[in-house]
Amino acid sequence: MSQTSGAEKKRAQLEEEILNALRTVKDPDLHKDIVALKFVKDLKVDDGKASFAIELTTPACPVKKDMEQWAREAVMKVEGIRSVEIRMTSAVSARPPGAEKKPIEGVKNIIAVGSGKGGVGKTTVTVNLAVALAQSGAKVGLMDADIYGPNVPLMMGTMERPRAVNNRIKPVSSYGVSIMSMGFLMSDDTAVIWRGPMLHSAVQQFIRDVDWGDLDYLLVDLPPGTGDVQLTLTQTVPLMGAVVVSTPQDVALQDARKAIKMFRQVKVDILGIVENMSYFQCPHCNQRTNIFSHGGGEETASRYQAPFLGEIPLDVTIREGGDTGKPIVLCNPEAPAAQAFAQIAGRVAAQVSVSNLSPLSGTII
Repeated sequence: MSQTSGAEKKRAQLEEEILNALRTVKDPDLHKDIVALKFVKDLKVDDGKASFAIELTTPACPVKKDMEQWAREAVMKVEGIRSVEIRMTSAVSARPPGAEKKPIEGVKNIIAVGSGKGGVGKTTVTVNLAVALAQSGAKVGLMDADIYGPNVPLMMGTMERPRAVNNRIKPVSSYGVSIMSMGFLMSDDTAVIWRGPMLHSAVQQFIRDVDWGDLDYLLVDLPPGTGDVQLTLTQTVPLMGAVVVSTPQDVALQDARKAIKMFRQVKVDILGIVENMSYFQCPHCNQRTNIFSHGGGEETASRYQAPFLGEIPLDVTIREGGDTGKPIVLCNPEAPAAQAFAQIAGRVAAQVSVSNLSPLSGTII
């Protein structure tokens, strides 16, 4: 009995030493150690082998591999531990819903993607971010709220019509992303000639009548500008935050700044700014040319105290992927542009986690 008790005491002591070691591993975005954040699950020690899970707040965590390596190195320094088995898992966080706006059932985080003006590649960015998040293992939806110019179906390579089941609309699925778009409900050359109330009704239907299911992230591709659709969305559902897309030139940035001010005026957090078409790198000589200027997105982010999420180069394969319905993150994942999209997707997910787990959100960390 005493021998068993002694072995249990030794195991408990070893587990505490492991936890102390893991307290040196900090999440660089949340600025706390993984033990305090309750990321460490199912810790077991058996004959010199330590096993546990690290449950992150998103499968798209940009430092997931680093976190695993840091944890392994920390635990291997504990005397008596000869091997470490780590399982990397995730449970996407969600902000507790407020009383003033009704959430979409089953959807944890609604993220608006806006630009302030057209022609900056906002839909291209949205599509590739959605697919990149889905590739990471997250459950992702994409609402095409650009009613006048619904390009998401073309870029996602599907024109399947959504079905109605039990008086609810089932979204179309493509590349692991659930999609709803006005483009599914009309022919390619049909013009939408609607006034504000009809736009409001369409957006409400996409929000309330579509059975989105359980989603970690629902990205909403907004139309250019700061008009009816933006107001309907921000006044109807609790947005987690907004991503603003711009190109580097002053004309685009001027409108991007208006979009930032609009979101802040309606109390929507800015998750970050993306500089699209940031530069062109010649595939033959590798010379870099700043066709639309450069650095304006980062300067704007600094000026408005918003995160700068990254730069996306001007690349013909991005355009080809959009026209053929094969996003670059899928058809050419090793390309610099695809890597940029994947990194930005991870940063968006990290910003969502930071916002959800901040004291102001009502979630205690």
